[in-house]
Amino acid sequence: MSGSMIEARGLVQTFHTRQGRANKEVRAVDGVDLDVAEGEVVGFLGPNGAGKTTTLRMLTTLLRPTAGTARVAGYDVATQSEQVRRSIGYVSQSGGTFSSARAGEEVVDHGMLYGISKRQAETRGRELFEQLQLDGLWERMPRNMSGGQKRRLDIAMGLVHDPTLVFLDEPTTGLDPQARANLWQHIAELRSQRGATVFLTTHYLDEADALSDRIVIIDNGRIVASDTSESLKAQVSGDLVDLQVAPEQVSLAAEKLAAVAGAVETDGTHVRGRVPRAGRVVPGLLRDLEGHGVTLESIEVMRPTLDDVFLSLTGRSLRDAEAETRADNEAETRTDDETETDETGATR
Repeated sequence: MSGSMIEARGLVQTFHTRQGRANKEVRAVDGVDLDVAEGEVVGFLGPNGAGKTTTLRMLTTLLRPTAGTARVAGYDVATQSEQVRRSIGYVSQSGGTFSSARAGEEVVDHGMLYGISKRQAETRGRELFEQLQLDGLWERMPRNMSGGQKRRLDIAMGLVHDPTLVFLDEPTTGLDPQARANLWQHIAELRSQRGATVFLTTHYLDEADALSDRIVIIDNGRIVASDTSESLKAQVSGDLVDLQVAPEQVSLAAEKLAAVAGAVETDGTHVRGRVPRAGRVVPGLLRDLEGHGVTLESIEVMRPTLDDVFLSLTGRSLRDAEAETRADNEAETRTDDETETDETGATR
């Protein structure tokens, strides 16, 4: 990695909401510092309304920062927005296809908007169709494509001008598991085969885990964590040990687990606690339980997940956001913070 593709300092975005006759300022993004190196894949996570999409919109010049500075692909987002746009690819949540046009025409027109010739755009577009497994769909209209095909078409449109930096905003929302896995492969290849830098926003923890070199978490408009997935998980204190025992043995099992876990909780016949380096501790715990006559129905040892990290940092589970996303696709086609703005009555 040689150089910075994104460098933001003190980014702020404010909206205004009316409460009766009074106007109140809401900071959707509140002093974000961010660095993304050339060739890096960064996963940008946050609950709904956390400032995730507002930050993305500022970095892609769709929203002018209220305060702070950002350079993207070497250009200032406020004073050199045209150069920024020519240097990046952007795939929005809602996609950019027009249902009544043919897929190939969409890609060619998009490339020409970026200043490349019609011949270049068609050559490049057909290469992308082959790489993204859209063979034979050049003449098809997007309305006759599957969800996975349409998302790959969105990516082709975002790549036709050969950008060095690609922004993907919730690229797999609404796709079935097979289509998601297929798109993951193509996203991974953006860096491995094309050398692109990728900035990815997602609600899916497994997606961020699988694709990202580094994960950045935003909450209440501020960056609360930035590290590799494994390092973030290591900050959660221990592996979760879940013992299932007979009802009359819950109290004794809790006492024995507490000796190695500290705090424990019980739920029916389950006793749970976080145990540092559980792999080394559990054999001794099992001997101790057996020696005191505790019969295990089952035992599970679970390593920390990104959801555990999220919960520890924000007090909320990102899985809740996933459920909201699936329950309300219409809201998800707008930005997270526009949704928040609508709910609070805020206006820009």
